[in-house]
Amino acid sequence: MDDPVSDSPSDPWAFLRRATSARIALGRVGDGLPTARVLEFALAHARARDAVHTALDAAALAAELADLSPVIVESCAPTRAIYLQRPDLGRRLAEDSRAVLQHGNYDGVIVLADGLSAAAVQSQAGDLCRRLQQAAHWHFAPPVIARQARVALGDEIAESLGARLVIVLIGERPGLSSADSLGAYLTFAPKSGATHDAERNCISNIRPDGLALAEAARRILAIANLARSLKRTGTELKEDAALALTAPQAIEI
Repeated sequence: MDDPVSDSPSDPWAFLRRATSARIALGRVGDGLPTARVLEFALAHARARDAVHTALDAAALAAELADLSPVIVESCAPTRAIYLQRPDLGRRLAEDSRAVLQHGNYDGVIVLADGLSAAAVQSQAGDLCRRLQQAAHWHFAPPVIARQARVALGDEIAESLGARLVIVLIGERPGLSSADSLGAYLTFAPKSGATHDAERNCISNIRPDGLALAEAARRILAIANLARSLKRTGTELKEDAALALTAPQAIEI
């Protein structure tokens, strides 16, 4: 949106707003906010609501990754409204979806889950998944696209496929300055219904104005490589330690 206030040469805070998308230096008109700031807030709030309620176009995402033979699954939440009201249903696979996952012997599996921002997954997860699938020395299962999904749904998917590590790329809860943020959750030896959040590693704020896809892939693979060595993820695996063990050029993505 055009902002005549921030473009004004008399606005002493304009330079700060150009440096961040955070809601700072909003200004004042009497005892209220300038009209431009009120409209900005309304637009950001509308975008956040749309991100939460918009459905993932799983067929389009599957077509984007067609050469990787992706599989589409559903959680036990039959609709978006129920998914938002019942987080527990988003952590369990629907019975017919469990049947399409063929057990194998895989180093890992990448799950592309709509989460709370389908837009983030639609625009970025396919590219990031492809970068990860091409990593050297990893035997990944075909990627799994999951609708009405929470992070823990990846545990059951990995168990069903026989994958030792699961990487869940999921749309993060939108904020008022970012409705398109993607998160990556890594879990080694996941167990459906038994794995706790403390046993996962998370990389967040993957988006055009945040963490770039190439850097996100580098960090995810560094953690995955160390997790395979330690046979654990979570509080006992530090991202800094994983990155320190891996030179930037050593990870092929």
